[in-house]
This record gives sequence, C-alpha cells and structure tokens, in this order.
Amino acid sequence: MLIEVPNVLSRDQVVHFRKALDKTEWVDGKVTAGFQSAQVKNNMQLSENNLVAKDLGQQILDAVENSPLFVAAALPAKIFPPLFNRYQGGQAFGNHVDNSVRRAASTRKYVRTDLSVTLFLSEPEEYEGGELIIDDTYGEHSIKLPAGHLILYPSTSLHRLRPVTSGARVSSFFWLQSMIRRDAHRSLLLNLDIAIQKLHQEVPGSTTAVDLTGIYQNLLREWVEV
Repeated sequence: MLIEVPNVLSRDQVVHFRKALDKTEWVDGKVTAGFQSAQVKNNMQLSENNLVAKDLGQQILDAVENSPLFVAAALPAKIFPPLFNRYQGGQAFGNHVDNSVRRAASTRKYVRTDLSVTLFLSEPEEYEGGELIIDDTYGEHSIKLPAGHLILYPSTSLHRLRPVTSGARVSSFFWLQSMIRRDAHRSLLLNLDIAIQKLHQEVPGSTTAVDLTGIYQNLLREWVEV
C-alpha cells in the first residue's frame, strides 16, 4: 500500500524548514545505514542529536498527528523521530530494504519498522532526478512529490533513489510501528474507513454507515497490537 498524504506542511512551514536546514551542519548519511544499505548509500544527513533536527522533527510529528489521512492509513503506535537528508551532485541511494528495527538515539527505545515515510521539502522543479523508486507486487512506482507532501509505504519494499543530477533534493524521512502489523489488514481498514466517510457524506444519518463502523471497529479490535 502506497499512500500519498498531501499538504502535511504548509508552504510557510516548508520555507521555515528550508531556512533552518540551510543554516545547520550536515554529515555523511552512512551514519544511519545498516551494513547492506551503507554499501549503496551516498547522501548527507543531519545527526540524530542535532538540535535543529529535533525541533523540526517534533513539528513534523505534530503535523502528521493532525492529518486524518495519515492516521487512518498508518494507525501509528510508535514513530521513530524524523531525520533529514539531502542529495545533490550525483548522490543517490541504491536498491535496499529498510532495517526491520530501529533504535532512537534520544529515547533508546526500539521501533519495528512497519511503514517508511518520506516527506518532501524540495519542489520537484528544484532538482533533476532524485525520484524515489519503490518496487512492490504491482510493479515499479516513481515518486516525486511537491514540497510539504509525504509518501507512506511498507518498509518491506525494495526501494532506491535515483541520482540527483542538478539542484538539491531535501526531505525528511522516518519509520513507524503500526498498531496493525500486516499491510493487507491496514489496507482493508483504510478502504473501509474511506467508504464509511463517503457514505456519511452521501447519505447523512445512514444506518448502513453505523453498521459498517461497527465492522471496522471489530476488525480493528481483532488485529490491533498495543
């Protein structure tokens, strides 16, 4: 399940983020890579302990928690503190699968990576290349979204980032542990949630919507891990 969540950050927030990121110190991105990923990763990142990264990361957490689509699609139980990366001058990230478990430097707590998130902070016209390529059972998907939008996808997916041949691609990325472990179950719940909301709009006071909401809640109760 690939879900695009638009307008997580406003245009003004994106401008604020970019100004703050331009003024801080970047380090080699291999610091957060596993053994296999480090072989194919070439970018710059902010350290997990960077104060700017912590401040902006908290703003992102506040934003996604206030996004109904993000919450409905992810059903988050734990979220790894957002990180930030930059690609330019031909930098890229080859084929890899994200680590199954991450440990946050700030909390020392483990997070199972059910879902991966990329929040775009550069407009598509600011750079050439840099598409996020995600492979799943339906084929290859090329992702390049407007600044302030994010993509949510299963961490089990093989993915890569094409070389940035001009300009700079700046983004935030993080992982989360969902209350619903299986992607297929999350997909069913999201589709059912969307259908219920649509039915409420089209048929106000529908008793069918009430019945479907009961089914949604019972499925959630059956599958949830908290």
